Amino acid sequence: MRLIDVDGEQLGVVLTSDALDRAEEFGLDLMEVAPNSDPPVCKIVNYGKLKYEEKKKLQNSKKKQHVIKVKEIRFRPRIGEHDLMTKVNMGRKFLDEGFKLKITLMFRGRELARIDLGKDVMNKVLEKLSDVAEIEKDNPLEGRRMSVILSGK
Repeated sequence: MRLIDVDGEQLGVVLTSDALDRAEEFGLDLMEVAPNSDPPVCKIVNYGKLKYEEKKKLQNSKKKQHVIKVKEIRFRPRIGEHDLMTKVNMGRKFLDEGFKLKITLMFRGRELARIDLGKDVMNKVLEKLSDVAEIEKDNPLEGRRMSVILSGK
C-alpha cells in the first residue's frame, strides 16, 4: 500500500504491517483514503480529531442555512370587510418579518356553486398586498380550496 505520513508527505509503497507499526509508533490510526487505486492509499491520522473536525464543519454549515417558513391565512368567500382587512394586515406583518405567505380560500357546502365570489375575495386580498408582495405560486381550485403563495418584494 502507498502510505502518507501525518504531515502529508508520501512515504512510498510499504507493507501493511510496516504501515500499522508506523501508525502505532505515532500513537495514531491508519486510515484507507483511496481503496480503489493500485496500490491502495492509506494515511496516518488522528481519527478522533478527524471526526471532531467533520462534526464542527457540519455544525457550521447548518448554522449558515436559512430556513424559509410559510405562514398561512385562511379566508372564506363570504368574509366581512373588517375581518378581511384584519387578516390582510396580519399577512402584511408576516411578509415584513420575512416569511412567505400562503393565502387559502376555503369553500364549504353550496359555496362551491359561487366560485366567482371566492375569486373576488382573492383578487381583493392580492390587490391590497400587491405593494409588499408578489405571487410566487398560484394554485387554482383544488377540491374545496383555492390558494396562492406570496413572497415579499
